[in-house]
Amino acid sequence: MPKSAAPLTLIDLTADEPCCPPLAESRIPAETAAVLAPAFKALGDPVRLQLMSMIASAPGGEACVCDLTPAFELSGPTISHHLKTLREAGLVDAERRGSWVYYRARSGIMRQLAGLLTIGSATTP
Repeated sequence: MPKSAAPLTLIDLTADEPCCPPLAESRIPAETAAVLAPAFKALGDPVRLQLMSMIASAPGGEACVCDLTPAFELSGPTISHHLKTLREAGLVDAERRGSWVYYRARSGIMRQLAGLLTIGSATTP
């Protein structure tokens, strides 16, 4: 009987401590790259990057889908698809309240991504 594959959890994406040194300091391990790549891929879309910015900078740290959708010239289902992609990448949490869904940025993974991209002063341009 084959074993079912366990989910890949090599790093704690909610941790306050960096997962690894910045890219400019050392090579990222393949396993860590595999865990973080979906988040970077999700942010590679302009609409999702804007949505992430709106959610992360929202007053109180959360944004209602009712406030996000009108900011774009896209249909509600298209915005929902982009939000689902951000959720699946682990970048946001969602909470339903009545008929609306509220989104909150997951600060741990945002710190992990930011730390990985940090460039120290010793690095030349």
